[in-house]
Amino acid sequence: MRLDAGGSLWGYYLTPTRLQQDLYEQLVAELKKSGVTPDKFFKRAAAKGWSAPNSAHPVFDGFDSIILLMTAIELAKDPSFAIRLGRSVDITSYGTLGFALMTCANLRESILLLLRYGKAFSLPHWEAHEHNGGLLLRLGVLSTSPEHIRPVTELCFAQLSVTGSSLYRGQIQGAELQFAFPKPAHSASYKFALNVDVAFDCQYSQLFLPAHALDTPVRTSDPSQYVVFHQQCEEMLRGLGRAEKITSEVRRLLIQSAGQFPSIAGVADSLYVSERTLRRHLSRESNTFRSILEEVRELLACEYLTKTDLAVGEIAHLLEYSETVNFRRAFLRWRGMTPSAYRKQTRP
Repeated sequence: MRLDAGGSLWGYYLTPTRLQQDLYEQLVAELKKSGVTPDKFFKRAAAKGWSAPNSAHPVFDGFDSIILLMTAIELAKDPSFAIRLGRSVDITSYGTLGFALMTCANLRESILLLLRYGKAFSLPHWEAHEHNGGLLLRLGVLSTSPEHIRPVTELCFAQLSVTGSSLYRGQIQGAELQFAFPKPAHSASYKFALNVDVAFDCQYSQLFLPAHALDTPVRTSDPSQYVVFHQQCEEMLRGLGRAEKITSEVRRLLIQSAGQFPSIAGVADSLYVSERTLRRHLSRESNTFRSILEEVRELLACEYLTKTDLAVGEIAHLLEYSETVNFRRAFLRWRGMTPSAYRKQTRP
């Protein structure tokens, strides 16, 4: 949700993310609840410069996101509309990142994931700063018109609040939301919607989490699934600037399917190409399906050994080795040591 010099809210992506699509759909749904028809909304937004009124699949993206949000607030006659919109989109709209966050061990780990991979999923730009033993999660600088800053900030923190509610139960004692703008007339909706103490006229817009809160367990934590989703996020982040697009897509699909790896024919179907075409594209990128599968197996094996307590036999099963001995042989070829020796060397 980074605002650049051109005033864009979600940045420009060649392929819209699920979050951008869901935000647009929920915006229209929330307007209907306020008695505003889609046709009226489309016409008003187009008059204000919306670039995609005739698109078959419009999204909440780029400079259009500002136009759509401000038009919706005006038509709904609800100054808290941005909070409503932010809370209407849940953590599953983050796709792979959402599932990765839900499998983290605690809030500290989930925040680190959010900071590292948010840009790959068109999330807001967040910064972390240590403060009084705790952590300040600060919203990045918003380079947009002053009248847009409050609703954009409300939208960002409402989304953050929903994400937090998916990870833990109840209110975190000692947490505080601080906003870098005066107290608005609809401030009563803040604490109710965001479930945390709120302060206004602060230097930055940020969330303070005390030290004890960072160790709050994520209620859906799953170490083995975390490894898979974490690697999917890493692949998407690397893919932002990668020239080897087909290799990247194949690697992503294999990581995503860990435990039930598809054949090359299955991967080709997922990419809407023939098996022969897929092999040709991989060859142009100096790669093969077999070598990518081996790379993914090695990568996941190391992650499982380092970050989980799964037995070597269980890891062999997850990586689809028919016998544990075959996995041990493969790992010895990859790393020059057994899986048990690698675990002992890499874990404290």
